[in-house]
Amino acid sequence: MLDRLTGLEVFARVAGLGSLSAAARALGMSQTMATKHMAALEERLGVKLLHRTTRKVALTEPGRHYLESVERILSDFNEAEASAAAERLDVSGTLRLNVPVSFGVREVAPLLADFARLHPHLTVDLGLSDRVVDLVEEGWDAAIRIGRLRGPDLMARRLAPCRLALAASPAYLAARGTPRRVADLAAHECLGYTLSPMLGADRWQFGPDGAVAVAISGSLRANNGDALVAAALAGQGIVYEPTFLLGDELRAGRLVQLRLDHPPSELPGVFAVHAMNRRPPAKVRALFDFLAERFGSTPPWDRDLA
Repeated sequence: MLDRLTGLEVFARVAGLGSLSAAARALGMSQTMATKHMAALEERLGVKLLHRTTRKVALTEPGRHYLESVERILSDFNEAEASAAAERLDVSGTLRLNVPVSFGVREVAPLLADFARLHPHLTVDLGLSDRVVDLVEEGWDAAIRIGRLRGPDLMARRLAPCRLALAASPAYLAARGTPRRVADLAAHECLGYTLSPMLGADRWQFGPDGAVAVAISGSLRANNGDALVAAALAGQGIVYEPTFLLGDELRAGRLVQLRLDHPPSELPGVFAVHAMNRRPPAKVRALFDFLAERFGSTPPWDRDLA
């Protein structure tokens, strides 16, 4: 009995190349064998798929309809084989990963030594940028994104929650007093982050859905969270930032967490993203699995925080 899958491959090649002899050469078989596969396929289906003349081969009407199904079947089969093979492959090559600056320096870079020990044949090309890069156009294999995701052409995996906190130094609070309500912030020095509408330079949002907004102002605004934390440590004002930026300072008492009449908003999370396709390469899956395991449901930056 002839192999049925090979018969489908012969048919698809004949349809694409326009002749049995060309299809046979492409598949590395004799023309006689290719002819036998086509005859067996037509006999099994009970329909004529090809018009044969001395000069060319053309599809019949049933052949054209059947070809659409055959191409889907062969595509799914090839993808299944590739996926199975990918599970066996060593993670190797170069992985180009783009990460926001502060998160990359604080939370990702320190983990890459352990990742390298697990995958010694893989090189990570780490790009640090707060700009939202185009993965496909700029050649990135994957990226870490924080907050709301933009772009329908991305596949995303949530790696960790991302909480926000409001904080100031003990010296600032001693000099200016401690705000108790969201409305009190209008009378304080607020250090705004210019790349976020939620934590921006002129308005901060509170509550689970960000519905409570307050106008703020201050003597410093910046496009980098670490710069704002440094200013807060120096007593310049109040900072409203993710806990991965504030956690160490809060645990050490260098900053004091402020609790108002409305809680801080919560960002959707920390996400690993890759370009839209059916299955990411083994090296990307390995990195995503590694980061998800290390971060966990309570990520390191949130441990021991109220």
